[in-house]
Amino acid sequence: MAATDRPVFVFDGDCAFCSSCARFIERRIRPAADVLAWQFADLAELGLTEEQVSSAVCYVAPGRVTAGPVAIADLLRRAGFGWRAAGAVLGLRPITALAWPVYRWVARNRHRMPGGTAACALPPDHPARAKA
Repeated sequence: MAATDRPVFVFDGDCAFCSSCARFIERRIRPAADVLAWQFADLAELGLTEEQVSSAVCYVAPGRVTAGPVAIADLLRRAGFGWRAAGAVLGLRPITALAWPVYRWVARNRHRMPGGTAACALPPDHPARAKA
């Protein structure tokens, strides 16, 4: 990724819940980053693996790759003032430590979330399920 490239927030485009969240991000949060389904991303160019992006959302900026709630915090810090404040709070280590179990629970139950479908469910042997 070149130093002048915009950061990229990568999500699971096969998941209806994740896609709904991505649309919310684009319409309401409007970060200074591209929001992209990993299925349409050049993962090698972004320095990501399929295992990484199938386990959590990722945020890729020059010299920085983060995942899960840390990626969400990074994304929010690239948005408007209110969202930047939320990103700063979420990025605090104690808050992030508490956010990871919540993030994993949502990931495991995303098929039950508003906008989610049975196709969003993670298979029983998926790596994200084992990190509970």
